[in-house]
Amino acid sequence: MEAVASLRAPRSPGACLSVASPSSSRLRSGWRPVFVKIASVPATRSSLSIPSTGSPPKEMEKNHAGNLASWDLSSSTMSLSPLDGRYMQKVKDLRPFFSEYGLIYHRVLVEVKWLLKLSQIPEITEVPEFSQDAQSFLERIISDFDINDALEVKKIEKVTNHDVKAVEYYLKQRCKSHPEIAKVLEFFHFACTSEDINNLAHALSLKEAMNNVMFPVMVDLCEAISTMAKENAHIPMLSRTHGQPASPTTLGKEMANFAVRLSERGKAFLKFRVLGKFAGAVGNYNAHKVAYPHIDWKSIAAEFVQSLGVGFNAYVTQIEPHDYIAELFNNVVQFNNILIDFDRDIWSYISLGYFKQITKAGEIGSSTMPHKVNPIDFENSEGNLCLGNAVLSALSMKLPISRMQRDLTDSTVLRNLGVGLGYSLLAYRSALQGIKKLQVNESRLNEDLGQTWEVLAEPIQTVMRRYAVPEAYEKLKELTRGRDVSKESIREFTESLDLPEEARTTLLNLTPHTYIGEAEELAKSIDNAVDLINGFKLL
Repeated sequence: MEAVASLRAPRSPGACLSVASPSSSRLRSGWRPVFVKIASVPATRSSLSIPSTGSPPKEMEKNHAGNLASWDLSSSTMSLSPLDGRYMQKVKDLRPFFSEYGLIYHRVLVEVKWLLKLSQIPEITEVPEFSQDAQSFLERIISDFDINDALEVKKIEKVTNHDVKAVEYYLKQRCKSHPEIAKVLEFFHFACTSEDINNLAHALSLKEAMNNVMFPVMVDLCEAISTMAKENAHIPMLSRTHGQPASPTTLGKEMANFAVRLSERGKAFLKFRVLGKFAGAVGNYNAHKVAYPHIDWKSIAAEFVQSLGVGFNAYVTQIEPHDYIAELFNNVVQFNNILIDFDRDIWSYISLGYFKQITKAGEIGSSTMPHKVNPIDFENSEGNLCLGNAVLSALSMKLPISRMQRDLTDSTVLRNLGVGLGYSLLAYRSALQGIKKLQVNESRLNEDLGQTWEVLAEPIQTVMRRYAVPEAYEKLKELTRGRDVSKESIREFTESLDLPEEARTTLLNLTPHTYIGEAEELAKSIDNAVDLINGFKLL
């Protein structure tokens, strides 16, 4: 297998992420996903025989990392995870944040920003305030960081067997050529424990990924369902409780229910704060205080963490306790649960014929039944939501637990932040794709309503109660429960009732199609309940 070829893009300020301030937490347009080129596929170690083509798989043209269409299929075919294989195209937006490259990049950012912060503290005379040239040199290390820089860090890690120390050594190597910075190389990683760097790197990755990738797709999903609600507000539909015919609703109202529920979860994200710590080996600034006793390190740490756009957690051990990640992921799980409910309902409505699906030329629904048009997008969404929830729930339960001041169990678990979110993102995009294929089958909806006149038992017995007709419920139960009920039998029963003429006329004019209460108005006014502007945001 060939090593990674050169993927260094032209160095420019827009080549990477910048997290210099809270307002700059955006994915720059010049960033391109990172891929490793595989020149050949190693022989499989199983009984499965793969015929040789006699030549290595076609390489990506010019090894251009952004040219996804030409990406060597062997890499995705040999991936262990479907997120990096079959579904790579749908989740590739998360790679800048949760790949090994993304973690290294954010570690570099934190280390460089900390050195710059030290140069601004008057009491630390050993690190004088940097000249504009030195500051620009350090900032370019962040803005120009690319795959080759990450690989340099990985080469150093092979020797150190310590990933954060490898970043420190890499930065020292990069900066020794600059005469001003070369004098203060030992202040890289000053008074830091590895977790000071890691927790901030993860916090930045998580905040950027949620705001720039996850939330926009979640908003699109809410918007699509809201549109379904408004467009179908007037279309009557038979409800089903316990799977049995129940009081009618409208198709739009049922969609509105989901849009509002998802929006409420979106609003909840505003209350979560991404947090970081920077307090040394066990959270007490021990080394800081010995080296510079008269500096207010608590204030310095708070200023530094907040300058990165991350909330400051003052009470920590060696690690930030990750409670905020647990809360955040629990809310994502609840969003996903609501979407599973939506997927299953849509699946059922398709099964009942309430929706048809737009077909695509060339697609096959079944290998043996040519007529099949399966609801595969909603099934894909449901399945991947289950996987996403499994990982996110595991993370939320595990991460807040660490023995005494820390153990390393959180370190390996944190590398899977992108896994739970990746399966969720895949599910959201599958559901969106499925929604675009739906066509309402009004004739089928009307047919079902026309065959279930028994649903009018509810309004009839309710009006009977109003006018003190004795045993109203029991009489309708006798008429309808377990019996075939027709329009004629309902009308005959209604005409026999001792009711005021106006009430009787109202009931006689009622049909399953018109017995929808306020469903249409509720669906039409959904914009009053769904907020897609102020929610779905981590501050």
